[in-house]
Amino acid sequence: MERQLHAENVEKLQERVRLSAQNSRRDYRDILLLAVSKTRPAADIHAVHSCGLNDFGESYLQEALVKMAELEDLDLVWHFIGPVQSNKTRQIASHFDWVHSVDRLKIARRLSAQRPEQMAPLQICIQVNISGESSKSGADLQQLPQLANDISALPRLQLRGLMGIPAASSDIQAQRNDFARLRVALQALRQTLPELDTLSMGMSADLEAAIAEGSTIVRVGTALFGPRQR
Repeated sequence: MERQLHAENVEKLQERVRLSAQNSRRDYRDILLLAVSKTRPAADIHAVHSCGLNDFGESYLQEALVKMAELEDLDLVWHFIGPVQSNKTRQIASHFDWVHSVDRLKIARRLSAQRPEQMAPLQICIQVNISGESSKSGADLQQLPQLANDISALPRLQLRGLMGIPAASSDIQAQRNDFARLRVALQALRQTLPELDTLSMGMSADLEAAIAEGSTIVRVGTALFGPRQR
């Protein structure tokens, strides 16, 4: 029954993404569905993977490492999406494929220095505080050009684009306005860094607005797994 529920949720979510892409005249295949699996047991990840999803997002390092060990036989892509603490960078650099939440040069330098040489470059998104909320992490838009240039020059990292979490709103136009700021910021960066190709934005409650504004990665947990236990 649990596996069937996961399959139904995946199908519904994929249909939301397809419809949103169609409404925005976009190809849904250009949008990655990132399953936010933080607080979820390994069995849930296994079930969702069996429905065709390969990318999973974690925010708590120690919890993630346990699940990685349990699921090492699966070909999964692991994304770190939570705040990055300096004392956690070595293990993050050694175990993850992506980090979406780099918001200062110090953290990027540590990830670069600690990424094992035999691994592919760590894929990086800069987290931007697009709504200017004091409670949220993220670089200021004004800091972005210099920060992006500095990070793009670091070895063992590949800067891919930007990530943002806007202020919560049920107004789709307000959602779109925030996501549009991130889209415009990426367009500006691409003038000097044309290889940037990623907008990590949109979650269960606002993915339609995010896709309309150009999101290439939507980070979805609740719509896949149900309400979080903690």
